[in-house]
Amino acid sequence: MYHSHKDLGHPPKPSHPRDWVKVLASYREPSTARSSFELAVTLGPFIALWAMAWYALSISVWLSLALSLCNAAFLLRLFAIQHDCGHSAFFKSRTAGDWLGRGLGVLTLTPYDVWKRTHSYHHSAAGNLEHRGMGDIHTLTVEEYRALSRYQRLMYRLYRHPVVLFGLGPGYLFFLQNRLPLGLTDKARYWVSAMGTNAAILFALAVILYFGGLMPILLIFVPSTLLAATAGMWLFYVQHQFESTNWDTNEEWDLHHSAMHGSSHYVLPSVLQWLSANIGIHHVHHLYSRIPFYRLPEVLRDHQDLAQSNRMTIRESLVSAKLHLWDEKSKRLLSFAQAKNLP
Repeated sequence: MYHSHKDLGHPPKPSHPRDWVKVLASYREPSTARSSFELAVTLGPFIALWAMAWYALSISVWLSLALSLCNAAFLLRLFAIQHDCGHSAFFKSRTAGDWLGRGLGVLTLTPYDVWKRTHSYHHSAAGNLEHRGMGDIHTLTVEEYRALSRYQRLMYRLYRHPVVLFGLGPGYLFFLQNRLPLGLTDKARYWVSAMGTNAAILFALAVILYFGGLMPILLIFVPSTLLAATAGMWLFYVQHQFESTNWDTNEEWDLHHSAMHGSSHYVLPSVLQWLSANIGIHHVHHLYSRIPFYRLPEVLRDHQDLAQSNRMTIRESLVSAKLHLWDEKSKRLLSFAQAKNLP
């Protein structure tokens, strides 16, 4: 079905990140059968766990809650599939991928066309200091932070605090912010995407409320969504927020250099890698976003340079939660304490 580079011989190591594009292009072709299988083994358990959690309400609320929290993992994977649809990487037919993405957007509380546009902007400008603000986590340079008033510094510190980013932030983003096409309010298609998704969500919740009352919403829908959102926020954070990431001014910024050096390779246990749909292989994803998620491990098997690049373990990633300011001189992401000690 696929042809590995091992079968074709090892090509010379690319001398520049942009040269990887030609190498990685051969991995872009999705398999309809494989994509359908990945959807089935994700959506099937998601629906089954929802049903089991609902039934468990008649036995024990704690059992129901436990099942709903387990289901957060499959909801996260559904978001990853939606993510691939947004890159036209899941089905050969872009139309089929877009409609699947819109359907999954109801489950993930994410208006697909709005998210697709903002995420595309993220890919086209990641690491560019002059194009921050859409589809990314707001990051200031040391000099920008020093130029702020005391109140503005406090607001930035609050925004970057783990309790806000990973505690309050996910719920705000998915339950509230996603209800409007913020940043794209001048285009009718994005209003249609947001309002259409909202209407479908409200209809689904109304059906649940009619047949099951409030408890399935409070003990299944809300907890599973919040946990999946929190895990997704953490994954997105560590993919670009690490000490040796890449930020440059517009004159020095290069799309492919930033993709390769500004994105991490998050090394996860096999179970977590499966549940996150290989999104931790993020440097390869940014180099060539059209590669289906299930082919990303194949890239690493064939190219040890990429397999060893930007590796980050779970333990190492925890340090990233303390890094908040980009130092343009040392080209490092620093903590507030480290930035304070700079001359």
